[in-house]
Amino acid sequence: MSKGQSGLGKSTLVNTLFKSQVSRKASSWNREEKIPKTVEIKAIGHVIEEGGVKMKLTVIDTPGFGDQINNENCWEPIEKYINEQYEKFLKEEVNIARKKRIPDTRVHCCLYFISPTGHSLRPLDLEFMKHLSKVVNIIPVIAKADTMTLEEKSEFKQRVRKELEVNGIEFYPQKEFDEDLEDKTENDKIRQESMPFAVVGSDKEYQVNGKRVLGRKTPWGIIEVENLNHCEFALLRDFVIRTHLQDLKEVTHNIHYETYRAKRLNDNGGLPPGEGLLGSVLPPVPATPCPTAE
Repeated sequence: MSKGQSGLGKSTLVNTLFKSQVSRKASSWNREEKIPKTVEIKAIGHVIEEGGVKMKLTVIDTPGFGDQINNENCWEPIEKYINEQYEKFLKEEVNIARKKRIPDTRVHCCLYFISPTGHSLRPLDLEFMKHLSKVVNIIPVIAKADTMTLEEKSEFKQRVRKELEVNGIEFYPQKEFDEDLEDKTENDKIRQESMPFAVVGSDKEYQVNGKRVLGRKTPWGIIEVENLNHCEFALLRDFVIRTHLQDLKEVTHNIHYETYRAKRLNDNGGLPPGEGLLGSVLPPVPATPCPTAE
């Protein structure tokens, strides 16, 4: 899922993410078409392929927020959508004759786009992430990072990390879920150096040194999206799609979904959703490995 205020290039970056070297055939989107402004929560299915392995993926594009005069509780539709997917999965899971492979529409990752102001985070950003981090894996991303100098970018990343820590907002990978020393060492480096990823998205290709590259044209040259000297897009792509994909799914299943499931069964007196006092009582369903690793 992508989330953040309007005008930060969420839709463009998501298209870039799945049209880079991982797969440029992710959808029938035409490069010449202008990407429409997102006005509703929209789930788009993709099949990405790498090294002959195909994976089904759903990208959830969401409307920008914070544009209204009154932005109170503007996170509620997103939180409601995420919980609806948990509910859908739970209903399938508690069926007596449940499917071998339960269709999984749960949100495993939310890219939260931060405006490259160089100043403090907006109170609205902090409030939004505080609510969302309780129900989904949040990965903070600084959008349009080419608008900042290297020094500004480094200082802003540190400021964002500090503000998230002070406000008790946990982002993925969460410290308490590091399984061993190797995990902790790797994730500490990501938390202390990479987060939030400073990225640039683009749907246009340019010729650079005889090669076609995705980039943004400026008066002083081409900013190459996949060049680590220019931005951290490639780090974000590898983090989400390669190195931490399975872990994102497992944390969603074992932590966020289990929290939702326990609360629902508890609120329902230990009965599966939809069962009344006269309904058949089923024992609680044990946690199972994430059933949709494809």
